[in-house]
Amino acid sequence: MIIDIIGDIHGYADKLIGLLTQLGYVHNGQYFEPPNNHRALFIGDLIDRGSQQLATLELVFAMLDADVADAVMGNHEYNALAYATIDPNEPDQYLRPHNAIHTAQHQAFLAEIAFGSDLHRYWLARLYELPLWIETDYACFVHACWDVDSMAVLQPLLSANHCLTEQALIMTSQKHSLPYEALERVLKGVETPLPAGLVIIDKEGTERSRVRVRWWLDELNKRTIHQIARAPDSGLAQIPIDALAENIDFTLKTDKLVFVGHYWLTGEPQPLSAQVICTDYSAAVDSGYLTCYQLETTKSLALSSSNFVQHRHDC
Repeated sequence: MIIDIIGDIHGYADKLIGLLTQLGYVHNGQYFEPPNNHRALFIGDLIDRGSQQLATLELVFAMLDADVADAVMGNHEYNALAYATIDPNEPDQYLRPHNAIHTAQHQAFLAEIAFGSDLHRYWLARLYELPLWIETDYACFVHACWDVDSMAVLQPLLSANHCLTEQALIMTSQKHSLPYEALERVLKGVETPLPAGLVIIDKEGTERSRVRVRWWLDELNKRTIHQIARAPDSGLAQIPIDALAENIDFTLKTDKLVFVGHYWLTGEPQPLSAQVICTDYSAAVDSGYLTCYQLETTKSLALSSSNFVQHRHDC
């Protein structure tokens, strides 16, 4: 069996159609049917940013319904649910506040799927069907970070197949709680605080006092922030070159391969480590390519750059 692990689509249905066609999938009038012995797996962040939100959802869920694909939830699907759910502790507020930044992040979705409409309610219900993670005999699939300790916190709140319930959504939205921190790890990754008084500006203009780190590296607490950070050069320029990462409580506790999206990589695709692959190569910008990693489960599971396939939409 070959698993075609497809990176963050972000509402770019044309790029998805191009990649599926390139991989040999054929639309049979209802869904994209895979080549013999193939199955697709979407690594999350189906929505937001692009101009083809509804088409993307329809394409992906048609494949899920036909049982020719699997998918995990990304942070953007989680955010969509939280944005639409009233906070029971503050009935005049939503779990994800409707401030300018959050609304701008979600605007492409809301432009096609009107807030509070029947169509909105339908797709929110479908998003609840996406598990937070999938583990097989040969590999682990999650949007941002395979953290078994965080998963142990979350599992009692979830359905049997690791899906959110509305109560789990509420609990994981309560800032600074254990469920909140666990959800942040799984869907957004591992962070470390910056030196006191320093902030960096992310790609959306938000000030951050913490920075995401490359958790797939060894000995995180013995490296400088510059060595392990996932941040733009302009942000890192504000951090002393010798500033050390501190108190990163994370160890990858599996011997299986791990597949993620989320990280907006660029350049020629390659494994992040001998064990970890990211398939997010910034498809949500014109210069980014929707990317797939083809994992053949019956052969050697050694990771190889030659197993990546990118849809070069601009060629």
